Amino acid sequence: MFKKDHYLFGLAIGILVPVLLFGIIYLINFLILQTGITKTNLDLQSHVLISLFGNLFPIRYYFVNLKFEKTGRGVLLVTFAFVLVSFAFKDILFQ
Repeated sequence: MFKKDHYLFGLAIGILVPVLLFGIIYLINFLILQTGITKTNLDLQSHVLISLFGNLFPIRYYFVNLKFEKTGRGVLLVTFAFVLVSFAFKDILFQ
């Protein structure tokens, strides 16, 4: 199912992985705060940057293991776009 070499497939994976990882990190942070384990809270910018780290695994999988250049480039393109947008508009997005 995940062995397709298309740019659009890479774009979809590049968008879905950070969104899912963002939700998981946000939920874990919320649960830790609710249980009282810690009083510190991660800000939104930290959540976004940590969730973008999750794209490294599909990039490596498609470039190194499967040798699918198009899918890997699609994931890489979305990752660079997310990073550039988050740094360019950090004052507007993360107030």
